[in-house]
Order: sequence, then C-alpha cells, then structure tokens
Amino acid sequence: MRGVSLEVAAGEVLGVMGPNGSGKTTLFNLVSGALVPDKGEIRFLGEPTTGLPPHRICRLGLARTFQLVRPFLGLTALENVLVGLGYGCQRLTGSAARDKAEQLLAAVGLDGRSSRLAHTLTVMDRKRLELARALGTSPKLLLLDEFMAGLTPAETEQAINLIRSMHDQGLTVILVEHIVWALLDLSNRIVVLSAGEKIAEGPPAAVAKDPRVIEVYLGGSAPA
Repeated sequence: MRGVSLEVAAGEVLGVMGPNGSGKTTLFNLVSGALVPDKGEIRFLGEPTTGLPPHRICRLGLARTFQLVRPFLGLTALENVLVGLGYGCQRLTGSAARDKAEQLLAAVGLDGRSSRLAHTLTVMDRKRLELARALGTSPKLLLLDEFMAGLTPAETEQAINLIRSMHDQGLTVILVEHIVWALLDLSNRIVVLSAGEKIAEGPPAAVAKDPRVIEVYLGGSAPA
C-alpha cells in the first residue's frame, strides 16, 4: 500500500471497496497488527498502535473477522466464543463467561447450537460463530472482511441485518465487501482502493457515480 490515509468516526460504518489485489485485506492486516507498516502511523482511540502484536491491539478494543472463516474446528460453538471472552477487553471466566457466550451465540442466530462442533456448521453459521467470537472480545471497532462472501441471497440479507443490528447498538464497523449493493446500503461513508492507493472517498451515492471508481472497479466508463 502507498500513502493510504483514512479515519473512522465512533459509531460509523465505513465501507472499503476495490478490485481483487487492491489492498483491502492488507489494510485490515495492518490495522489489526498482523503486518507492520514500512512507514506511517496507525492510531486507535487516539493512541499509536503501530508495531503492537495483534493480541495487544485486540485487548484495546479492536476485533476482526477473516475473509476465509477461521473457527477452531475441533471446538464447540460455545468453546469458540469462550476463547474470545478470555482474550478481549473484559476477560471473563467460569459461569459468567459461559452465560455471556450463550448470549452472544443467541444474538448472532446460533441459539441451540452451542454444543455443535464448529466443523459441522454451515458456511453461514461458521460466519455467525466467528462474529460471536469477535464480539466476545468486547470490541469498540470491528473489522469485517468479506463477511457476506459465499452466502446465498437469503443469507446475505440475514448478514446485513446482523451488521445493522450491531451498528444500532453503537458498534463502529469497517466493512470490506465485494457485494456492492450491500456495501452501499450499509455504509455511512466509502473508501475505494486500487493497486494499494486510495482513489475515492465519500458518501455511498457520490462514490457510486465517481468516474474513476466506475472505470477501475466496475470496468466501464461513466454514463454521459
């Protein structure tokens, strides 16, 4: 990435879009601590986090999901969420952790499936589980990396409702998504990346009409 600068306000849903290879997941890896930038600075809640390991950044209140879901396949749904509860901002143990894990599973639509092993769940349910585990860390900022990838239209609608529900409860979200209509619908503001550079930023309606975005992302030209 080259000279990308952006910020997200508390309570905002910031959408990040761009073609494959544009740097979207790299951006998430930098913000979450999986990668260290060669130059520049990353700040979270006003404090520098550049170079901090992912677990330290997580404990500050930043959580993420992955483009390819990464549950602990040999653990139950409940045990997966307990991992998040044990390593986040407000670490819980014992019965308090189990009660909270059950609440989170119910909140994402997995009530009644707490004893299911993660590898037996559907794609949509694994995404729900990864979301519940991320929420278990008590994040202030949640990074969602292509949360809707691979879902059916009905499951996509369910995913949109889940994200909207989290936002309504005050959670700040940065959302990377290839389903453009869903990104436009959910986001307060959109940043567009291409080849590691920011080429557009603004309200969804304005970004959707930007000639460079249409050319680079959609592969066409702007209507006359």
